[in-house]
Amino acid sequence: MTDTENLRLSPGDKAPELCLENQDHKTICLSDYLGQKIVLYFYPKDLTPGCTTQASELTAILPKLRKAGYTVFGVSPDTPEKHRDFIKKINIGFELLSDPDKSVMTRWGTYGRKVMYGRESIGVIRSTFVIDQQGVITKAAYATKATGHAARLAKELELG
Repeated sequence: MTDTENLRLSPGDKAPELCLENQDHKTICLSDYLGQKIVLYFYPKDLTPGCTTQASELTAILPKLRKAGYTVFGVSPDTPEKHRDFIKKINIGFELLSDPDKSVMTRWGTYGRKVMYGRESIGVIRSTFVIDQQGVITKAAYATKATGHAARLAKELELG
């Protein structure tokens, strides 16, 4: 196992910079959002059952997140075109970012060894981070479950 596979970010850590293309090929950099609160989640693949559930549930609580001042971004290895299809198909209300070489995921500790259905593999580790206005991680959750993710997040953030 490499050092990057052992990496885990924790509350209090400075959020690593990321600059990735969104569904419209526009480059989005985390540093451009200093002064705003961010929910950044990493997921394996567009248009799969678990990822569709997670994105749909997050879209459902998006009004509460926005009212509390949060901007939401999802990150996966999928292409911007695939993201655009995913957004259109299920009416996702936030931007999706493309990390095809998984370099950002590796820096965030969201790509590496994982166990799914009792089998170990290398892949995207479904994870969520909450980042404050100063770019500091306030919540870090690795190996999250897709179903119920938004409800757990809303409770943790006390969105009501």
